[in-house]
Amino acid sequence: MATVRRIQLGSQGLQVSAQGLGCMGMSAFYGPPKPDSDMIVLIHHAINSGITFLDTSDIYGPHTNEILLAKALKGGMRERVELATKFGISFADGKREVRGEPAYVRAACEASLKRLDVDCIDLYYQHRIDTRVPIEVTMGELKKLVEEGKIKYVGLSEASASTIRRAHAVHPITAVQLEWSLWSRDVEEEIVPTCRELGIGIVAYSPLGRGFLSSGPKLIESFSKDDFRQYLPRFQPENLEHNKQLYERVNEIAAKKGCTPSQLALAWVHHQGDDVCPIPGTTKMENLNQNIKALSVKLTPEEMAELESIATVDAVKGHRYGGTASTYEDSETPPLSSWKSS
Repeated sequence: MATVRRIQLGSQGLQVSAQGLGCMGMSAFYGPPKPDSDMIVLIHHAINSGITFLDTSDIYGPHTNEILLAKALKGGMRERVELATKFGISFADGKREVRGEPAYVRAACEASLKRLDVDCIDLYYQHRIDTRVPIEVTMGELKKLVEEGKIKYVGLSEASASTIRRAHAVHPITAVQLEWSLWSRDVEEEIVPTCRELGIGIVAYSPLGRGFLSSGPKLIESFSKDDFRQYLPRFQPENLEHNKQLYERVNEIAAKKGCTPSQLALAWVHHQGDDVCPIPGTTKMENLNQNIKALSVKLTPEEMAELESIATVDAVKGHRYGGTASTYEDSETPPLSSWKSS
């Protein structure tokens, strides 16, 4: 298997594999958790294949995905990976809350360190932005955690351009995680240019459109009752019929190219630049190997233009998330002057 190239993520010194591994689906949200033993074999195979950038969060499970990674990284594996986790979404008494106050940031970091069984987290993201707490306040605590050696680099996820700027002014942001794929291109207008202007790396989650760009509409037949994708607007019958056209066109181009639609979709993200690292998730060895091969799919400017002409910003019907979910579109925080620390 070809070696996976390394890229510089952001301008603070973090180097990662050009493709990462999203670990969420192993433990949560995409159906029932998979057996730890199988997932450890998969993670080891990824690392041995050169996919060393592992992505988790304290909310995956909750907590069980971090514990799974701790098991997988025993016995010398820790030194071979770049480990990213996230804080900021809490489920207490069945209620989902986004939090960014300093005491919570610290407590969440300490808890993740313990579950992951590591002394230091390579990249620590704020998973969602707490719109009640000035971003400068949250970043102030993250900066302290860097100074204490508990985390190496700071990231944000689903943050608006102005939130990114304000955060970066307090302490350099190494990476912004955002949804970016042939079926989610809205970030190209403002957020991607902001990251590039500030020297911030971009981590693309759901680069396969939550599996839609791999399997198309038949994907929904495989959803189990606890797969949250069945509630997403884009998978509803009134939108799915329209959205399937995009998959069909991608599939046609992939067939001409001699690759799978998922490899084509991933290759498109890789061709966005060396400051972009997609983190496709999978629980299947075969899919992992297919995803790695996407790194060697080369697209001509003409092929890129053709893909972009069919995957326009408005080519997909339905919002990325349902109802009350927080995204970069509503991540503005109050000014620092309004903060009264207790």
